[in-house]
Amino acid sequence: MKIIFMGTPDFSVGVLEALVTAGHEVVLAVTQPDKPKGRGKDMQMTPVKECALRHHIPVFQPRRVREAACVEELRSYNADVCVVVAFGQILPKEILEMTPYGCVNVHASLLPKYRGAAPIQWAVIDGEEVSGVTTMQMDEGIDTGDILEMEEIRLDQKETGGSLHDKLSQAGAKLCVHTLAELEAGRIVPKKQGESPTEYAKMLKKEMGEIDWTRSAGEIERLVRGLSPWPSAYTVWNEKMMKIWEADCHPQGTVKEAEPGTVVEVTKESFKIQTGSGLLAVTALQIPGKKRMDAGAFLRGYLVRTGECLGRTMRKQS
Repeated sequence: MKIIFMGTPDFSVGVLEALVTAGHEVVLAVTQPDKPKGRGKDMQMTPVKECALRHHIPVFQPRRVREAACVEELRSYNADVCVVVAFGQILPKEILEMTPYGCVNVHASLLPKYRGAAPIQWAVIDGEEVSGVTTMQMDEGIDTGDILEMEEIRLDQKETGGSLHDKLSQAGAKLCVHTLAELEAGRIVPKKQGESPTEYAKMLKKEMGEIDWTRSAGEIERLVRGLSPWPSAYTVWNEKMMKIWEADCHPQGTVKEAEPGTVVEVTKESFKIQTGSGLLAVTALQIPGKKRMDAGAFLRGYLVRTGECLGRTMRKQS
């Protein structure tokens, strides 16, 4: 098939690679404009652009894909289908209906669950046991189009946002190739979505990572995993931001006299913190200017005392 591919982040790259490997003719890659990054503010290409250039695929980076000139540019390629994976802009009806097979989207959840921008991380944060990928015939709503195919992925006990991202990217790539073959053969009957049983999977922000120690140990442990590797869960220790990368939940270990956020036990390999319900044992962390380390290595270089409280607001620097 002649394909216009629309995507931007790392998650999209696996699908683009799979389409090329399967022998499809990707006539154009549409991705977000390059953005400045780092201290030098050098312009950085999107992961999809980098992938497309490796395969000598033309790249188009419109600031607003809804503009008439952009729509006509896409139309000029006479593609059979548009494949859309985390592109980052809402498509107008003119693009949705432009090609014979419309726009096929790969979404990282089992729709109608977790419509929205961050379905992977929210599945971990909410404690889902099963997630997956869905191929969908796009309409003018946000992740509301007819379902084409789905594949389930069971989450590991210590699944992180990053590990689930990689699993779903691989699954989505395979599923997309299969869906296009089935569409072309006329073997797919699209299925209407019902109402979503979950809240909209809103975009992640850095401030979401601040740990509220009045929440339960289970909730905090899932937050730590769900926000790894970005934006990461964090608290305040000794007037420093401490990122918590790994932790274990001890739901039955409440120390009644300890306030949430209080260190109640320090061992050679971890330290336990009282939460609103249960204890959280920190096993891997990072403080400013240092690399990520396991808690044992941290405790050999820094003193953490029982009775001290994490999460107190850092004083403003004078």
